[in-house]
Amino acid sequence: MNMNDYILEEIKPLRLKDTVKSALKVFKNYPITHFPVIENNKLIGSFADEDLQTIDNKKVKLVEYAHLLNSFFADKKATVLELLKIFADNDTNIIPILNDHKEYIGYFDLRDVLDVFSTSPFMIEESETLIIEKLKNDYSMSQVTQIIEANGGELLGLYISEKKADTIQVTIKVVTDEINEIMQTFRRYDYKIISMHENDLYLEDLKSRSDYLQKYLEM
Repeated sequence: MNMNDYILEEIKPLRLKDTVKSALKVFKNYPITHFPVIENNKLIGSFADEDLQTIDNKKVKLVEYAHLLNSFFADKKATVLELLKIFADNDTNIIPILNDHKEYIGYFDLRDVLDVFSTSPFMIEESETLIIEKLKNDYSMSQVTQIIEANGGELLGLYISEKKADTIQVTIKVVTDEINEIMQTFRRYDYKIISMHENDLYLEDLKSRSDYLQKYLEM
């Protein structure tokens, strides 16, 4: 997916010579959390709406509050996942975009990036979601891939969803009709299955053994 198709220029950036009042007017007209400021086509930073709202004298120029500028941006070659991280890290719904010469060329809107992500095969293709856990030092992405493909599965994608001191959890999206075989193979390689799945033969076997033991103890 070429994210360049989603670069917007509808909202024109401000300059430091502009007033707080003019900036607040832009925030009023557009549902954005931040607003980029440029000089000589170079990004200076972005003002947050909530910061400017606290300024009493609205006629003051933005340059007087340059210390409130937030410094975040993305390269035009940024991936969807990289963009989502920037959105989350900066609690923003707009990201200024720079070209190879570090010049401001527009911005990404959070809604557009979420639309792209939500319509990717990773999200929409019918698949199983599997969460596994293993000791951090023993985890191998290549082994995970090998286990899935050896059991006839198609790996759509995976990501590390949780890290602890000694263990790591990985969320996997896989296309398969044999999820039980994949889970059993993971268990044989000492992976713990964190996600719950209907008709998990391993859990069904444990349950039947537990029921048998309970009946035995009650005799």
